[in-house]
Amino acid sequence: MTQTPVESNLAQAASNYIEALARHTSDEGALTRLYLSREHRAAADEVANWMRDAGLEVSEDNLGTVRGHLAPTRSDGSNRRLLIGSHIDTVRDAGKYDGNFGVVAGILAARSLRDSGTELPFGLDILAFGDEEGVRFPTTLLSSSAVAGALDWQALQGMDADGVSVREALTAFGCDPDKAGAAAYDPRDVIGYLEVHIEQGPVLEAENRPLGIVTAIAGASRFRVSVRGEAGHAGTVPMALRHDALAAASELMLEIEKIASAGVKDSLVATVGEITALPGAVNVIPRDVKFSLDVRAASDAARLEACEAIQYAGRRIGARRGCIFGFERFHDAPTVPCAPRLQAAMETAFSGMGLQPRKLMSGAGHDGQAMARLTDVGMIFVRCRAGISHSPLEYATPQDMGVAVEALVRVIETLAQQERT
Repeated sequence: MTQTPVESNLAQAASNYIEALARHTSDEGALTRLYLSREHRAAADEVANWMRDAGLEVSEDNLGTVRGHLAPTRSDGSNRRLLIGSHIDTVRDAGKYDGNFGVVAGILAARSLRDSGTELPFGLDILAFGDEEGVRFPTTLLSSSAVAGALDWQALQGMDADGVSVREALTAFGCDPDKAGAAAYDPRDVIGYLEVHIEQGPVLEAENRPLGIVTAIAGASRFRVSVRGEAGHAGTVPMALRHDALAAASELMLEIEKIASAGVKDSLVATVGEITALPGAVNVIPRDVKFSLDVRAASDAARLEACEAIQYAGRRIGARRGCIFGFERFHDAPTVPCAPRLQAAMETAFSGMGLQPRKLMSGAGHDGQAMARLTDVGMIFVRCRAGISHSPLEYATPQDMGVAVEALVRVIETLAQQERT
C-alpha cells in the first residue's frame, strides 16, 4: 500500500525511537534490559523525556511504570481516560520491537492528536510498563497488575539470581514499595486499554497484511508431566516385555500433536518444550521421564477439554505399556477476550485506511491480560518478519510501524466520536 506523508513521518519517528531504546542494554552486542535494572532506569527516563516533548504530563508510579497524560480538550469534569501502553523490559538477547513499539506508538499517537487539535472528550494515559517478560524476578505482569488494582504484595518478596528482592530493587530504582498500591486506577475513570504489539507470529506476513485485530489473548495451561517405567538392560530385555518410560512419553507427545491439530477452529496449540530421561545411559532402558506441556487456545472450554483429553491419553498409553503417568498443573491463565466495541472501532479505523480487517488470536501473553481486570482491552497486531520474536532477528518495517500509529490515532478518534455522540 502507498504510504501517506503522515504515515511516513510517523514511520521515521518510530524507527528513531526504537533505535534509541535499543541502546539501553546490559549486554554488549545484544539487547537485554531487565526490570528495575540500570538499563531500565535509563530507558524509563528517555521515554519520560519523549512524553514531555510530546506535550504530555509525566509521572512515575511506585512500580516503575512511566505515565504520560494528555488532558481532554473538552471535559465534563470527570477524570475519564483511555489507557494505551506496553512494556519496555526485554528478554535476554532480545529484539527491539517487542513491547517497546507499543509504548512508542502510544507516544506518537498522543503527539499527533495534540498537534492536530483533535477534540478529545477524555484524557489519554500512555503507560510504559516494566515487568511483562518476568526474566529477572519470579514475577510477571507485576507493574500492569498494580495499575489494574490486582497487585500481589507477596510478589515483592521475590528475589533475583543475586538475592535482590523486588522490594529492594524498587527502592534502588527510586520507588517506594510501600506505596505500590497507589498505582491502581479507579475503574470508573477508565474507558478502555489499547495495546499495539508486533504479532510475534507469521500469519500477517503470510497474508501480506500490515495489521491485524486481536480477538483474544489465549488462555494457557502448563503441566509438569512425569512417566515412571522400569529400567532394564538395553540388550537383554525383549521389546515386548519392556516398560520404557521414554517410548511411552514419545507416544503421548504424538497424541498431544494430534489433539492440538484437531482444534484449529479454537486456535488450539500444544507444546512440549523440555524433556529429561533417566538414568540417561546409552545401554539402559529409560525408567523416568519428565517433560513440560504448554496448552493454549482462544477459548477456555477448548483448552480445558484438550487438557483432559491429553491426560486420558496418558492413562491409556500407560496402562498398555505398564508405565505410570503423572500430571502436575502449575499454571492456569484464563482466556482474555478483547472487547467487541474496541474491535469494532479498529475495524472502522482500518477500513478508513483502505485496510481489510484481519482478526486473529494472540497466542502470546501481554500486559492486556492484567489490564482486563480493570477495563475492556483491545489490541492491534503489527506484521513482523518471518514471525520471529524474542530474538535479535525480530523486525517490523518502518512503513508498517507508521501505518500502525496512524491506525491507533484513528481508533482513538473513532472512540472520541462515539463519546461525543
